[in-house]
Amino acid sequence: MVSWYLRVRSCRCQPRTIITWLLCCHGIQLLVVCVCHVTERTNMKQVTLALLDAATDKDSEVQEQVRKSMLTLGKQQPDRVLAMCQDYLLKHPKVKSTPLYVIELTVSIISLASDEMTRSKDVIPDWQQAASNILVAVGNKHINDIMEEILSKFQPGLLPHFFVVQTLANLSDSNVYGMVPFLNAILGTMLPMLNMAKQDNMKWVFSSALCHFSDSILEYLANLDKAPDPTVRKDTFSSEIYAAFDILFNNWLQSRESKLRLTVAEALGSMCHLMAGDKLEEQIPKLIPAILSLYKKNNEHYIISKSLCQVLDASVNMGSRVLETQLDSLLFALHQQVSAPVDYSNPPTIKNHNEVLRCFSILANSFPDRLVMFVLQKLENSNERSRVGSLAVLRHLINSTTSTMEGKKLLILASIRQPMADHSNKVKKRVVQVISAMAHHGYLELEGGELLVRFIVQNCALPDTYQEVTNEALRTMCDNTLHLLTTTVGRLADVLWPKLLYYLTPPQFSNATTPLCKSLIVLGNKKKSNQEPSFNIDFTQEGRRKIYSLEAFLCYILCLLSKTLATIDDDKWVCQLAAEATRYLSTYNNAIEEKSFLYQCIGMTLQQSFNKEVVRKQLQEVLLTARHNDAVEREGVAMGVGLCANSHLEGTLAKLDEFGKSDAFKKSPSIFNLLKERNDVEVEKVKSTLILCYGQVALNAPPEKILNRIDQDILRSISKHFNTKVLGIKVETKDLTMKLSLIQSVGLIAKAISECVKKQGYIFSRKQELITVMLDFIKAEPADSMRTPVRHLVMTTCANLMYPSPFADCFCVSFVQNMVSFHNLGALLGRLSPRCSDPHPAVRTAAIDCIYTLLYIQLRYEGFSLDYKDDAVDSLLPLKDRLENPDHSVLYKACSDLTKRLPQQQMTTLVFMLFEGLVDSQTNCCRASSVILNTLLKNRGGGLQESYSSLSSCTALFSWFLPEKKLQKKMTLLCVGVHFSFQMTCGLKELLLNGQSQEPVVTLFPRLFSCLTVRLGASVGVSAPRDNNTKHTAVIVFLCFRVAADALRILLARAQLDEVMKRLDEDKAWDLIKEPNTHITGVTLLARAMSKHAGPRLPSIVECLCPSLNNIYECQRVTVTAFFSELLNHHVVTELMLIDVLMNNMMERISDPCCTVRMLSVRGLGNIAEGSPEKVHRHKQKCLCFSFLASGPLAGKLITLEAMSGLSKVLLYLDKKNVHLLVENDEIRCAAIHLMGNLSKFGSGEPVFKDQIHNVLVSLLLHLVDPNPQVVKACKFAMRVCAPVVGSEQITTMFQNHLHEDKSLHYGEFINDLTKYLIQDFPGMLNFYHISVIQFFKSNWPEVRAGAAMFIGMTRLLAPNV
Repeated sequence: MVSWYLRVRSCRCQPRTIITWLLCCHGIQLLVVCVCHVTERTNMKQVTLALLDAATDKDSEVQEQVRKSMLTLGKQQPDRVLAMCQDYLLKHPKVKSTPLYVIELTVSIISLASDEMTRSKDVIPDWQQAASNILVAVGNKHINDIMEEILSKFQPGLLPHFFVVQTLANLSDSNVYGMVPFLNAILGTMLPMLNMAKQDNMKWVFSSALCHFSDSILEYLANLDKAPDPTVRKDTFSSEIYAAFDILFNNWLQSRESKLRLTVAEALGSMCHLMAGDKLEEQIPKLIPAILSLYKKNNEHYIISKSLCQVLDASVNMGSRVLETQLDSLLFALHQQVSAPVDYSNPPTIKNHNEVLRCFSILANSFPDRLVMFVLQKLENSNERSRVGSLAVLRHLINSTTSTMEGKKLLILASIRQPMADHSNKVKKRVVQVISAMAHHGYLELEGGELLVRFIVQNCALPDTYQEVTNEALRTMCDNTLHLLTTTVGRLADVLWPKLLYYLTPPQFSNATTPLCKSLIVLGNKKKSNQEPSFNIDFTQEGRRKIYSLEAFLCYILCLLSKTLATIDDDKWVCQLAAEATRYLSTYNNAIEEKSFLYQCIGMTLQQSFNKEVVRKQLQEVLLTARHNDAVEREGVAMGVGLCANSHLEGTLAKLDEFGKSDAFKKSPSIFNLLKERNDVEVEKVKSTLILCYGQVALNAPPEKILNRIDQDILRSISKHFNTKVLGIKVETKDLTMKLSLIQSVGLIAKAISECVKKQGYIFSRKQELITVMLDFIKAEPADSMRTPVRHLVMTTCANLMYPSPFADCFCVSFVQNMVSFHNLGALLGRLSPRCSDPHPAVRTAAIDCIYTLLYIQLRYEGFSLDYKDDAVDSLLPLKDRLENPDHSVLYKACSDLTKRLPQQQMTTLVFMLFEGLVDSQTNCCRASSVILNTLLKNRGGGLQESYSSLSSCTALFSWFLPEKKLQKKMTLLCVGVHFSFQMTCGLKELLLNGQSQEPVVTLFPRLFSCLTVRLGASVGVSAPRDNNTKHTAVIVFLCFRVAADALRILLARAQLDEVMKRLDEDKAWDLIKEPNTHITGVTLLARAMSKHAGPRLPSIVECLCPSLNNIYECQRVTVTAFFSELLNHHVVTELMLIDVLMNNMMERISDPCCTVRMLSVRGLGNIAEGSPEKVHRHKQKCLCFSFLASGPLAGKLITLEAMSGLSKVLLYLDKKNVHLLVENDEIRCAAIHLMGNLSKFGSGEPVFKDQIHNVLVSLLLHLVDPNPQVVKACKFAMRVCAPVVGSEQITTMFQNHLHEDKSLHYGEFINDLTKYLIQDFPGMLNFYHISVIQFFKSNWPEVRAGAAMFIGMTRLLAPNV
C-alpha cells in the first residue's frame, strides 16, 4: 500500500483522474490515504469533485467509501466542502436527493457550531456570534435539524445561553415560514424564563427575540397564501404574547438602562398587533403615556416613534374607543417631534421624522376633524419651528389621506394664507412644498387657488439675499415648482392659463419673467396642439376693465413705443434701435403679420429720430429689402413710411421720389440685382407699394402741411406710377394689385382731406375726376358676380370722398346713372321684409328704413327725379311707430304697399327668399313671410305663370292639403321610390308638421326614418350643376339638407323620441351630419342615440335600410354603412337578434368599390367586440379574416388603421386555440406568405425590411415541408423573391436555383447547404434562429416539427460552439 501511495504522490496526473481510477479499481484503502493527504487548494477541489461524481455509484461499498472520504475532507475544510457541494447540486439539478454524506456533514456542522456557541457560559461576542451566524445560515435550508439542536439547549426551567435566544430571534427573521410553526412552543417555554432573567443583557435579548417573533408572525399572517400552514391565526399566539407584554411593560420598561428601554419599547409596539382587542383596549390608557414619556428619557427618538406608530396602528385597526382620550397629549408630543429640525446627514433623525408623519396619517383616518383643526391652529403660531412642523404635517396629510381631506379643501385653502405672509424663507419653502402637494390634488382649481399661484410667482421674482435659506435657493425652488406644476399636473392647465400672463407686466414680478415665459410656452403649445378652445383667450371673461381689439391693441403698442422713445430722449439710441429693428426684418419672413407690425414700429421709431440721414438711410433699406409681392408686407411698409412722414414729411417724400426714379422701376435684369433675393418680383408690385406709401403719407402727415402737397407731389407721383395720369386720362393698367392699391390710396387721401377740412378751408378740385375713375373701375367689373374686392374698396373710397361739399349730390346722381340695373332688389326685400316683425324693436325700425331706402333707389332706376315723392313708399315711415306693438292689420297694410312698387322681374327672387323666411328661427318672422307670400300671390300671382315650373317644387307642396284621413296614404307615397327628390322632402316635412300626423308617423316610422336618413346622406356636399341655367337651382341646393334635417327632427318629435333628440342636440350631431368631412361622425351619433333610446324600432329600420347598401349612389351606401357599423357597437342588436344580418352586410361591403364604405365595414366588424363580446367566438372566422381582406390592393391607410384597431379589440375575447385559425387556414397562410413576397419589391435596401425578412426566414424555411402544396409553393415564391434582401449572395443564388414552384426539393440537402451559408454569413443570428425554431416544436403539423428538429440538429452539428 505504501508503494501505491508513493506512486500516486509522484504521479503527474490530475487528482480527479487519479481518484476516478482508484474508484474504478476499487482502491478503497488507498483512496482514504490519498484523501487524508490532500492539502493544496487545487487538489482539494479536484478530489472533492471526483468524489461527488462517484457518489451515485451503484456499488454500495464505493458509496460508503465516498461518504467517509467526504466526511474526512469536510472536517478539514468544512466551508469549502459545503460550498462545493452546493455548487455541484445547483449544476446537477437532476440529482434526485441530497447525498447522505452531505446530510451527515450538515448535522456535524450544526453540532459543531452549537457546541462552540455554548461552550463558554460567558458572552464572547466575536466567536459565539460567528457560530450563531452559521446556525442561522444553515437554518435557512435545514430548519428542522437546527431546531432539534437549538431546542435541546432551550429547556424549561433553565435560563438559556444568551446566543441561543439570539439565534432563535435571528432565525425567525431569516426563515419566517420555517420558524413560525415552532414559535407557539418556544413562547410557552420562554414565558417562565422571563421572570428568571435578572441581568440586563438577558432582558435585552429576550425583548429583542419577542420583537422578532412578533414581526415574523405578522409577516406570516400577512402572506398566508404562501405559508405552508394556512390555518395559523393570530389567536394562536395572543395569550402568550399578552403574558410577555405584561412582564415587559410593568417590569422591564422602567429600567435605568437606555438601550434596554428602547428595545422593550420596540417589542411592545410589535406585540400590540398580536394582542386580543379587549386586552389592548385595557392597556392603551397606560401604554401611550408610558411611550410618550420615553421621549424625555432618551436622546434617540426613532425607536420610540416607530413603537408609537405601531401602537396607534393596532389601536385604530381594532377600533379603540379610549384612544380619543389620549388624543390631546398625542398631538402635542407628536407636534414637538415633527417640529424638531431634521439633520439630513443623520439617518435616524430622518427616520424619526417619517415615523411621526405616519402617526399623523393614522390619526387622520380616525379623527380627521380634530387633527386638521389642531394643525391649522398651530399654523397661526408665529414661531418659525412650529410653523415649519405644521406645514410638514399638512403637506403629508394632503398627499397621504386624500379622501379624508376632500371635504376640508376650502378650510385648508383659507388657512394657508397666514403662513404665506411669513417673512422666514424656511416657512416659505415649506409653503411652496404644501402648494405643490395641493396642486396635485385639485386645491388650486377652487376659489382662492389663484392666490397660491401668485405666491409662487412672487417668490420666483425674489432678489438675492444671504439668509440661512437664501432668496436665491427659494427662488430656484419656486421656479422648479412652477415648471413642475406646468408640465406634470394636467388639471392645472386651465388655472395657470391665462392667469400667468397677468404677472408678466407688473414691475414687482420682473425677475420672474423667465420661469413665467417657460411655463406659458409649455401651456400654450399644449393647448394649441390639442386644439383646445381656451387657447384663444377671451379677456371679457377674465374680468378686464378695458378690452382691445387686435387693431386697437397694436395701436396702443405703437403709442407706448412713441411715448417710451420720447421719454428716453436719446437720439443716438433711437437711431441704433431703428437700425437693429431693420436688420431683424429678414428673420420674420415666415411670420408676415409680425413683420408688418415691425415695419410700423420702425416707422414710429424714425418718427422720434432727429437724424435726417439715418431716416433717409433706413427708409432706403426698408424699400429695398421689402418683399413687394406680399400684400400684407406691402401694407406694413406703407404704414411704416406713413408714420415716419409725421415728423419727416419733406425727407419721406424726397426718398419716395428718389426710389421711384431708381433702377428698381426699369424692366431690365438689373432690377433683380438691386432687389435682393426677389427675382420673382414684378415692377407693378413695387409700384403698388409706393402708391400705398403715398396714401399713408397723406393720412399720417401733419394736417397743416399736407394739403399743399396733395396735388403737387402725392397725386402726381401716384399718377406717374400708375402708368397714366389719373385726371382725365384712360386707365390702361390691367394689374389688379395696382388697381387695388390705387383705390385704397385715394381713399386714404380722401380721409386725410376730410379731417383737414374740419379745421381749415380747402376745396379739393379734383374730387369729381377721382370719383369718375372709381366709377370706371366698377363698370369694368362683371355685373353678375363679385370676383374681386374692387367694388367693396371703391364704395369705401367713395364714402371717404363724400365729406361735406357741394359735390356730394353730383356724386349720387352720377353714381346711380352709371350703375347697372338694380337686379338685387327682390333678394334684398325678401331678406328684410320678414324682419319688420322681428321681436326686437330696433331691428323692426331698421328694416323699415332699409326697405324705404331701397324702394326709393328703385324709383331712381325707373327715372324719377331726386325730389319725387311716392305716396306708397312714404306711407312706410309712419308704420315704424305702429310696429312697436304690431298687429295683423298693420302688417297686412305694409305688405300690400311692398308688393305694389316691386318690378315684375324681381317677383320670382322675392318669392324664393320668402320661402326661406318660412323656416326662420323667429316665429314672428315666419308669420310675416307667410302674410307677404299670401298677399303677393293674391295681388300679383298672375305674373308668375311663366315661372311656375321653378316654383312648383315649393308652392305646390304648401298648397297640397288633402283631408286629414289621407295623411298616411300621402306619407306612404312619398316613401316609395329610390329618387327621394327635394320636392318630396318638402312635402313630407309639411305633412309631418300637421297636428294629425301622430298616428301615421308611428305606423310608418321605420320607412320614414330610413328614407330621411338616406336623404340626409344624399344631401351632403351637393352643388348646383355648372351648365344648369335655372335661376334658383342654387337656392334649392342650399335648402336640400336643411329641409331633410328638419323633417327628420319633426319625425323624431312626432315619434316621441325626445331622448334621441336631446342626445343629438347635445352632441351637435346635426352640424356634423351636414359637413362632408364630418358626415360619418354625425351618422354615428345618430345610430348611437337610436341604439340607446329607440332599440325596439331598430329591426324594422334595419330591414328598410338594407336595400340602400346596394344603391348605385356612393353617398347613400356610406350613410347606411356608417349607421350599421355603429349599431354593432351596442349590445342591443344582439338582444334584437340583428347581429347576423348586420355582420353579413358588413362582410358584403368589404368588397365595395368605395374606400370609405370598406373602411366603415371593417370598423363594424371590429365593433362586435365592444357591443357583443359574447358573440365574438361565434363570428371569429369573420372577425379574424377581415384584417386580411381589408389589406388587399384596394386598401388605404384608414382601412388598415381600422383593421388593426378592430383586430386588437377582437383578440381580447379569443383564446390561443381560436387565434390559431389564422395559421391553420391554408388560404390565409398562402395569402400572407404571398403578401410578404410582394412587399419585398418595396423594401429593397431598407434595413428595417431586411430585419423583417430574417425574422420570418425560419418560418418560411419550415413551411417548405407544409402538408399543403399551395403553401409550399407560396413559400418558394416568397423566399425566391425576398432572396436579394437577405444580404448574402450565396443564399440568393441558392434560392434562385432550387426554389421553383414546379420543381421538387430535397429538403434535407437544402437545409444542410443553407445552414452552412447561414453560419458563414450570419454567425451572429444563429441564436435568434434557434429561439425562433423552438416555437415550432409545438406545431400542429408533424412535418414542420420534423423540419424544426432537423434545422436545430444541422446548426448544432456544423456550429457546435454556438
